[in-house]
Amino acid sequence: MLKIVEINAYHRGSTGKIMLGIAQVARQAGHEVHTLSPRKLSRNGGLSFPELPGHSYFSSLPESALHIFLGRFTGLHGLFSNLGTLGLLRRLDKLRPDIIHIHNLHGSYLNFPLLFRYIKKHRIPVVWTLHDCWAFTGHCPHFTMAGCTRWQSGCHDCPQLRSYPKSYVDRSRFMWKLKRKCFNGVEKLTLVTPSEWLAGLVKQSFLKDYPVTVINNGIDLNIFRPVESSFRRDHGIGPHEYMLLGVAFGWGERKGLDVFIRLARQLPEKYRIVLVGTDEAVEKILPENIISIRRTNSQRELAEIYSAADLFVNPTREEVFGMVNAEALACGTPVITFNTGGSPETIDGSCGCVVDRGDTTGLAEKCRLACESMNFSSADCFRRAMEFEQEQRFRQYVVLYESMASESHEN
Repeated sequence: MLKIVEINAYHRGSTGKIMLGIAQVARQAGHEVHTLSPRKLSRNGGLSFPELPGHSYFSSLPESALHIFLGRFTGLHGLFSNLGTLGLLRRLDKLRPDIIHIHNLHGSYLNFPLLFRYIKKHRIPVVWTLHDCWAFTGHCPHFTMAGCTRWQSGCHDCPQLRSYPKSYVDRSRFMWKLKRKCFNGVEKLTLVTPSEWLAGLVKQSFLKDYPVTVINNGIDLNIFRPVESSFRRDHGIGPHEYMLLGVAFGWGERKGLDVFIRLARQLPEKYRIVLVGTDEAVEKILPENIISIRRTNSQRELAEIYSAADLFVNPTREEVFGMVNAEALACGTPVITFNTGGSPETIDGSCGCVVDRGDTTGLAEKCRLACESMNFSSADCFRRAMEFEQEQRFRQYVVLYESMASESHEN
């Protein structure tokens, strides 16, 4: 039996669900797993520290708020929260894990040099899942839209200081060098990426000497599957109309909001566009022929909307993997996506197609072709989605843990 500790910036959200899901499957395999995250406010601003099996919280809300403030005015995100980090290290001293599994380190809750100094001193094997590019840049988690390649040789003159994590001082050169120093030299570290695309970037970064394993993010096929839906009838979408669907949380240029607005003008009236995850500000700029759904009450309701659509459209401009693509496929809906990041990796020729990033005219043509001629089948879409079944992906982590532990014992 292994003793495993997972660390993430939050117990909720996509990365929090991944952390807790891996823990559950590892426990079923007979391992002892402890998950750790900082105390954080919920999305509505309230306190959110539910009791979860094997889960502990560390750090404090005031310290995190101070970390955010100091990070903005010094550019040194990730170098504060000393008390919370020392509390985490004391917890690690008590647990004495065989393996530490790191998820997101950014989020203004951790002093990463302290953590990596501890890991190196105690020679603890580490699995680090990179959910974005933050680990090998001097500032940002994403750089595709900015067209920036400075991360390959040494960040400087950062073009995204005002993007998350927001800063008023450019310390990207210093932070890039500090990350390179801290993150290299770990005796036993395996990096995991959710896409081949991100794995390729890692191999161009200062982390290139570490082994990289690709484990796709998984979806729950008990929830995301073809289901009966009254969505079309409830929203006046006729049987001879084509429903195009977009789903995002944080609509804007990055997720292709402007592309949907153009599609609404270019496509014939028999095409109806539905966007899920909007808000009041987004609705103010949407044309009248786009149906806006601010939020769904559950994932099952979202699955009903996926199932009702004729085509899922994902004009994303920055994407590590493309979970929404996989969710749509699981509900039997084919996908068209821009050739962005790892998004194309979720589909094959039997269930969707790829368009050059930013080619709105080409996207409109592919939408027409997909709806009127290609005849993608629900069965082929679901077959493809089965390759991203959640529990199978989590089991890959358990196999990785056991393999690393076996190698450590042999050495």
